[in-house]
Amino acid sequence: MANARESELHYPLGETLPQPGEALDLAPGVRWVRMGLPFALDHINLWLLRDRIDGREGWTIVDCGIASDDTRANWEKVFAERLDGLPVLRVMATHFHPDHLGLAHWLTERWQCRLWMSATDFNLARLASSSTVGMGGASAAAFFGSHGLTDPDSLDKIRARADYYPKMVPVVPSSYRRLMDGMVVDIGGRSWRCIAGYGHAPEHISLFCEEAKLLISGDMVLPRISTNVSVVDVEPEADPLNLYLDSLGRYLELPADTLVLPAHGKPFTGLHQRVEQLRQHHDERLADVVAACRAAPTHAADLLPVLFKRKLDLHQTTFAMGEAIAHLHALWLKGQLRRDLGADGIYRFS
Repeated sequence: MANARESELHYPLGETLPQPGEALDLAPGVRWVRMGLPFALDHINLWLLRDRIDGREGWTIVDCGIASDDTRANWEKVFAERLDGLPVLRVMATHFHPDHLGLAHWLTERWQCRLWMSATDFNLARLASSSTVGMGGASAAAFFGSHGLTDPDSLDKIRARADYYPKMVPVVPSSYRRLMDGMVVDIGGRSWRCIAGYGHAPEHISLFCEEAKLLISGDMVLPRISTNVSVVDVEPEADPLNLYLDSLGRYLELPADTLVLPAHGKPFTGLHQRVEQLRQHHDERLADVVAACRAAPTHAADLLPVLFKRKLDLHQTTFAMGEAIAHLHALWLKGQLRRDLGADGIYRFS
């Protein structure tokens, strides 16, 4: 969902973007890399942090891009032209999603360095790269079917997407170093504090540097769009939306003038405003869900035109279904809605 109140935010770099294979200087020792994605959300932001480990000078990479020839080629151009002749010393991943972790194995192998991320997301990535999680395969199709997505063509396409995750994350490194909430990591002489967030991923790690007033927010706080918060087939009674909304409160503890480095969109200031916008957005969507369920027993697929006004492709539909279920569950698990399983095998909420 696009941000109608985007004018409340400030973009210090204006419309300036790094081109593929380039890295833009944001602050001393901080560079911005941008890689393409084959979706409607067509890019991901990745970050280079000047570092020093065990007496060696070099760089830390935060987030990786998907496994693709284009992404690898663009990384090679960055390595050749924008590392000042220094090596990559470690790779960090904010969470397990393909655009953030896809090339972690290639990067750590190429530079003989360690992957750092949360234990929950590391282990889920290991599982997902040899199967699938949430967005493809027979289990996902059955799960979305139980929430009212009955279009045969859509269900066939979802069943056929069993390789959705492994295609973009073919291998996960066999070892890693664990990041945990509250942990402070020294990166090039600066302290970066780990802030765990929940709802978008099982254990998403954002990184905050108080000295520089910089927040690498990953997907937890985005300027233009609302973060995807979905229920998926591996945890079918989950309540990710309430977890996400609770997690947002952590960012209000940071300075209001923090420069936010998001995974999608442009670096911005206005963190506190954006948190309030996101909370208001979900309050409004929850009110829409209550109104729909008051009018008639409602399943998640019924809610797609209520929650999403634009036309959705299949990739967007799977995320939209997960989001619709998340909004229903946020109300159901608080006792504000009742859930019933119909004779047709579909859950309806009233």
